[in-house]
Amino acid sequence: MVQVEVTITFEGRNYLTNVITNQDTSDEEILRLAYEQVQKQWKK
Repeated sequence: MVQVEVTITFEGRNYLTNVITNQDTSDEEILRLAYEQVQKQWKK
């Protein structure tokens, strides 16, 4: 498992989030997971 820091733009703001995932996870999957995390945390 690795921890990856990702910056996501959500509703015009930038958020830094961590994704803990397997080493063989694709970049696209990591970005999708990060976006979902930010969306769940900051959704109005």
